[in-house]
Amino acid sequence: MPDGEEVMPTLVGTPDRTASDRHATFVALFDAHYPAVLAYCRRRAAPDEAGDAALATFEALWRSIDEPPVQPLPWLYRVAAGQLANSRRSERRRLRLLDRLAGRAPASNPARDPAEAATDAAAARAALARLRPGDREVLLLVAWEGLGTDEAAAALGVAPGTFAVRLHRTRQRLEALLDEHHPHPPPHKDAP
Repeated sequence: MPDGEEVMPTLVGTPDRTASDRHATFVALFDAHYPAVLAYCRRRAAPDEAGDAALATFEALWRSIDEPPVQPLPWLYRVAAGQLANSRRSERRRLRLLDRLAGRAPASNPARDPAEAATDAAAARAALARLRPGDREVLLLVAWEGLGTDEAAAALGVAPGTFAVRLHRTRQRLEALLDEHHPHPPPHKDAP
């Protein structure tokens, strides 16, 4: 083996591959297929999302370069489709979170005044940013990531009961922060 070449760890059943072999394989696959993968993503998403998905697709290829796919382009398209689906799910979670934080109906409500929606979203983002990082994480695990109490508790390494209390208190703090921005008018009392 020439000096300066590092032998990469091998997987069971694969021949020894040097770092330069792995690099050369990746570069060849990238050069051959990146334009097609980027075009695939652009036909399905906004330009910035498409570029991110295409790059994430080739990142996945790099991680599996010790056993490159037999048919690279279909494999890359499948990975790109998954990347785009993940991106769309993340965006939907983000929008649902903003809707929940602002205490409004989902964004699909066409009668909503866009200026009011923008103001509410800005207030929700500002209130969320004012929470302590730990409180923000508790809320985001449930609201943004869609985890249930048991799953979110496991993600933080706490008991489900502890997590439920933290979530309740965080929601109260968030509501107070939102009320500072948009105080609720006092209830209307009928005159006797």
